[in-house]
Amino acid sequence: MYTDEYGLSAPPFQLTPDARFWFDSRTHKKAMAYLGYGLAQGEGFIVVTGEIGAGKSTLVAHLLATIDRERLNAVSLVSTQVEGDDMLRLVAQGLGLAGEGPKARVLDEVERRLSDEARRGRRTLLVVDEVQSLSVSALEELRMLSNFTSQGRALVQIFLLGQPEFRAKLGEGGLEQLRQRVIATHHLEPMEANEVEPYLIHRLTVAGWAGRPGFTADAYAALYRHSGGIPRRLNQFASRLLLHAGMERLETVGGDAVEAVVADLAEDTPQRAAAPAPIRSGPTAVPTSEPQRDFALERRLATLEARVDEQEKAVRRVLTLLVEWVENGQQAPGYTNAA
Repeated sequence: MYTDEYGLSAPPFQLTPDARFWFDSRTHKKAMAYLGYGLAQGEGFIVVTGEIGAGKSTLVAHLLATIDRERLNAVSLVSTQVEGDDMLRLVAQGLGLAGEGPKARVLDEVERRLSDEARRGRRTLLVVDEVQSLSVSALEELRMLSNFTSQGRALVQIFLLGQPEFRAKLGEGGLEQLRQRVIATHHLEPMEANEVEPYLIHRLTVAGWAGRPGFTADAYAALYRHSGGIPRRLNQFASRLLLHAGMERLETVGGDAVEAVVADLAEDTPQRAAAPAPIRSGPTAVPTSEPQRDFALERRLATLEARVDEQEKAVRRVLTLLVEWVENGQQAPGYTNAA
């Protein structure tokens, strides 16, 4: 296992979102500014979109690890293709309610729970991921929840995260009232070429990297070229690259090693697609023509990617201050022009 070979305490490029590995790229820093602005305003919707693998889930993990849970009751939902009533019940369950019975009863229970949280001095933050899959009725149900107020303040703050097509959906008929409540939007762009090296070094350092293996400039350039700056793709290539480096006992990883790994991955895909007689083990089909060495590689890689370390407590950062400024009736500095 390459973690043992290079003295790493954890896999640095696992695909599971982990707030410890948060990296402030230009586009992610801007997204956090908008989310901070939304928390400071305490009402309306913030919309963040991005391609598959752009880092939306990591953004949520970082946000939830940063906020003050004593002052914010954060509820995170990953949506599916549901209608309005089902969305309401998902929200109710996220708030710890049963969400059963007639819709009117569920709605009353949700409002009471939000009001109870507000009386205890806690605002509720609802984060809904994969919103491009939601129906118009489900989105309208979320808008209706944003109507709940107490003493002139909204009881729930809602962040919507989804793939780029959600921006087009917002322009569809029937969502005019929701559009009017969107106070800021941001689209997560791929990382820039000059961000790949610091991104990789950051993740390696968090995992205990002490300089082994080293990486050449052409290795970073090749990783950017093949990943397009998409964080999840970059993680996939980097994880397989470290596995390759560990097996080959490399002390320096160059562009040639990146190209070799990319070629191996490219060869794997058509073999699996064209295999005429797969052998099934559980739900996964394994082609009979695939070399035995690839089986071992895939099993080891899957094990590495499945390992999720317990998240460390994050230091309370600027978002807590933003909430306090708002609740004290002050204007949060630095966000006046973010909308």
